[in-house]
Amino acid sequence: MPSPKSVRNAQTQHGEGSSVDVENIFLHRFMLSVEPALDVNSIGGQDASASSARECVWFHSVTDNASPEKEDPEPPVLLTKEPSAPEKRKAESTEDESNSKKPKLDDEKDRKIKRPGFSDERYDETSYYFENGLRKVYPYFFTFTTFAKGRWVDEKILDVFVREFRAAPPEEYGRSLEAGKLTVNNEKVPKDYKIKHNDLLANVVHRHEVPVTSQPIKIVYMDKDIVVVNKPPSIPVHPCGRYRHNTVVFILAKEYNLKNLRTIHRLDRLTSGLLLFGRTADKARELEQQIRTRQVKKEYVCRVEGRFPDGIVECSEPIDVVSYKVGVCRVSPKGKDCKTTFQRIGEDGDCSIVHCKPLTGRMHQIRVHLQYLGYPISNDPLYNHEVFGPLKGKGGDIGGISDEQLINNLISIHNAENWLGVEEEIKADVKSTVDNTVQREIKAESVIAASVKELNVDASTQTCHEEPDRSYDLKKSTSDPHCHECKLNYKEPEEKDLIMYLHAWKYKGLNWEYKTELPDWACKTKINYEEL
Repeated sequence: MPSPKSVRNAQTQHGEGSSVDVENIFLHRFMLSVEPALDVNSIGGQDASASSARECVWFHSVTDNASPEKEDPEPPVLLTKEPSAPEKRKAESTEDESNSKKPKLDDEKDRKIKRPGFSDERYDETSYYFENGLRKVYPYFFTFTTFAKGRWVDEKILDVFVREFRAAPPEEYGRSLEAGKLTVNNEKVPKDYKIKHNDLLANVVHRHEVPVTSQPIKIVYMDKDIVVVNKPPSIPVHPCGRYRHNTVVFILAKEYNLKNLRTIHRLDRLTSGLLLFGRTADKARELEQQIRTRQVKKEYVCRVEGRFPDGIVECSEPIDVVSYKVGVCRVSPKGKDCKTTFQRIGEDGDCSIVHCKPLTGRMHQIRVHLQYLGYPISNDPLYNHEVFGPLKGKGGDIGGISDEQLINNLISIHNAENWLGVEEEIKADVKSTVDNTVQREIKAESVIAASVKELNVDASTQTCHEEPDRSYDLKKSTSDPHCHECKLNYKEPEEKDLIMYLHAWKYKGLNWEYKTELPDWACKTKINYEEL
């Protein structure tokens, strides 16, 4: 019997119960009013509703699922991948095999091909439109798939979804089973169906994505082997959490017809700047190897609080990942060795413009080292916050609290301060939901984001595949009477929520070098960057 381990977990709904989808955590809590707290495995078990009743969010995340650079680059995946080792399975007996539902798939190759979301058809699931300076995605129906985990075996399917997948209220999963939208091996099953080894679970949902900036992704360089782009802030590199189409890889595929790109390195969602993709497997491996062996010189520019010291400042403090699930790091003797050099190259009011050279590629390295030095990035929503203590983590001082308490505080404080809530809940049926979309259409027709005018239409976009709508098109809108999010009205992110003053400016490897334009906040008219 062929093992499904090579494809299991490639695309799951929102992770396992022991994991936290940081892009969705507060939205899930809002939806699960019947469950006042996360369980022990969901980091802290704090009750978000106690501090912020019925709150929903578009953004920020406490972290991004993609770290800035990694020592060991991984191939891209469609959705967030668990950092833990794959769960071991027990060998099935002949009796188990005879009682289990077999997926109606011919072989291992067909198993992957026939799973929704893996073929080029995924790009046609929905389309984009611009509104109020934001790139938005029309809500769409999407099939989340996952193979059964070992711990789910012999449990009722409804119990598993209610416990493990927190994206919807429990009653919605019951309706999905009754309607045949939640299936096992492509077949409708009753609520009391007991999951078996190797079952392929699929759940059709009405998906709402988070808006991102409407700034264009500009092509810096492109040939048959590589694509180099200037990534705007707020756009994740690849699908993760609540982002799928509003990601760099999907936008490049849909609008530039650049498909099947291979991720070489990553940037945080809020970080802007240079991003490299391989168009061939050989080129991707070559550049990954150069980054892994530290043959690539990387230069960043950032804007920090206060007047940064004169001269070159080197920070070699080890960095430890406090939590992979939440994605937060801090300086700690238990951490991995790393080194960053900094130099102040200009001033802007009470802030300094700093040139950064990370000599290693640890998670959030530049941000954590600047926090440790006492000069955090001025608008860093994570590392420039008193959640790290009165000194905001300067010198490694986090106020005497434990790492576990730091995680709990991060969740509660970001929920209260940095996340936008729901303006109002639409207490209406589908008809009033449609009426609401009509109002949005009228508004969209009168307001077209100024950044749309800046869209690149030069030679780099000659492979354009799909143009976003310049305003909201009601005809492309979909709704689901049982979709909880269709009944919610979200506040939109403001410009300040879509940017962090950290930019990947220049990368130089063996016989190659690329750099991007600098953002306005970098004071490019006051600083002679050519001298650096």
